[in-house]
Amino acid sequence: MNEALRGHGAMLLFSMLVAGSFSLGAMASPFVAPELVTVLRFGIAALVLGALCGFRGELKTENVTAVWRYVLLGGVFATYFVLMFAGLKTAPAVSAAAVFTLTPIITAIASFVLLRQITTLRIAAGLAIGALGALWVIFRADWSAFILFEVGKGEIIYFWGCVCHAIYIPLVRLLNRGESAFLFSFGTTMGGILVLLVWSWSALWSTDYAALPNIVWITILYVSIFATAATFVLGQFASLRLPGAKVMAYTYLIPSWVILWEIGLGHGAPKGLILGGVALTVVALVVLLKDEETGGRDG
Repeated sequence: MNEALRGHGAMLLFSMLVAGSFSLGAMASPFVAPELVTVLRFGIAALVLGALCGFRGELKTENVTAVWRYVLLGGVFATYFVLMFAGLKTAPAVSAAAVFTLTPIITAIASFVLLRQITTLRIAAGLAIGALGALWVIFRADWSAFILFEVGKGEIIYFWGCVCHAIYIPLVRLLNRGESAFLFSFGTTMGGILVLLVWSWSALWSTDYAALPNIVWITILYVSIFATAATFVLGQFASLRLPGAKVMAYTYLIPSWVILWEIGLGHGAPKGLILGGVALTVVALVVLLKDEETGGRDG
């Protein structure tokens, strides 16, 4: 398997794991502050990643350089997670997942500005198709709401989080100095914790942890291990092997994964018209991957 295919495999798993955080996050968000969930998930993820780096013999003084990079990356990614949980307080899981699929367009723009990566016409077409499908889901398949651009408060909050996520992808490629995905992810997580300790200080001390329902702890454990530690490594692994726009193209699978999560959790499936928008996001992914198969110059 060549490096590009490894990157695609990493993002396929990435999309499935991330989808679970939408469904579980929507269930837990009414009971806990977004910044508290985020600092706890970063803390647990840091323990997991730190242990892996220690096992690999990477926790050495000479490997710790330019700490500001980790604070910057961690702060950007922490902001994404906080705004995600804040948005999920009012936005349905499938709708929030659809907002996330807008990130490839923003990533393509950020990748051009930061890395001068050029997006081909085929990729641009795929991004446009995916954006159309995402918007259809966000507006709940309501044509009048679509025309008037009536967007829910939760979706707006989460959109700005997605802007942070989109910027984060090319920043990884720009700031990595040869560190492994594990070590770089650990550094990023620790940088995020520093930022989040300031952000969540009040919630950390004022929360009655014993009163939190089980779904909060289940969600924190899931997002810490699978949707933070694992996806940090997978996302950074893929970012070093694929152009930014193609890394984020896999977000188009997330609404489909979320629907499966929602069905599995007993929440049912969305109505047929909304499924049409989800189908468009899958078409967008196919278009983008076809570019890879036919020898796209940026794959």
